[in-house]
Amino acid sequence: MTKQEKVDFVINTLKGLYPEIPIPLDHKDPYTLLIAVLMSAQSTDVRVNQITPLLFERADNPYDMIKLSVEEIREIIKPVGLSPMKSKGIYGLSHILIDKYNGEVPQTYEGLEELPAVGHKTAAVVLSQAFGIPAFPVDTHIHRLMYRWNLTNGKNVVQTEKDAKRIFPEELWNDLHLQMIWYGREYSPARGWDMEKDIITKTIGRKTVLDDYYKKKK
Repeated sequence: MTKQEKVDFVINTLKGLYPEIPIPLDHKDPYTLLIAVLMSAQSTDVRVNQITPLLFERADNPYDMIKLSVEEIREIIKPVGLSPMKSKGIYGLSHILIDKYNGEVPQTYEGLEELPAVGHKTAAVVLSQAFGIPAFPVDTHIHRLMYRWNLTNGKNVVQTEKDAKRIFPEELWNDLHLQMIWYGREYSPARGWDMEKDIITKTIGRKTVLDDYYKKKK
């Protein structure tokens, strides 16, 4: 297979598996998505989706959020982990959104990344999922898959994102990153990986990855 044939195979396989793509984190607008993504760091989407309704019942916009104290926010979101840092970030960014953006979430990397506790991946998720702006957020699943599929050298997520944006058409980025997340969870996890179910890696995977897998199976 040529590189382009591999890319086409990935696109077509993912489109066949996920013609309609669910959004992993429950939200109703850019602000609630921003908060949910921030909370998801080193946690699971399932856990975050259990906790955000409790938080958003109290405050689902920056104006109501700053009426809560950092301690109150921390107590609500404690189950998702890293609550001291996340609660300060939620409170701090809510103030900035009010003071600088009239309560609205900015639609640029620069505006988002200046907010407390908001990194590049969080900004990319918000731009793509809330505003439809082409972005390719790279999480652990995408980083793993891009390496297994021999589409990146796998050195770091920054390089993986650059490679993904170079390889895949821009108009597909927003769909592809979500499709890859679901595929990584269902067919190509880090643990409990069954190559026979992972049709993409089995077809186009990096030789060293395939060899290591079959050695461990012996």
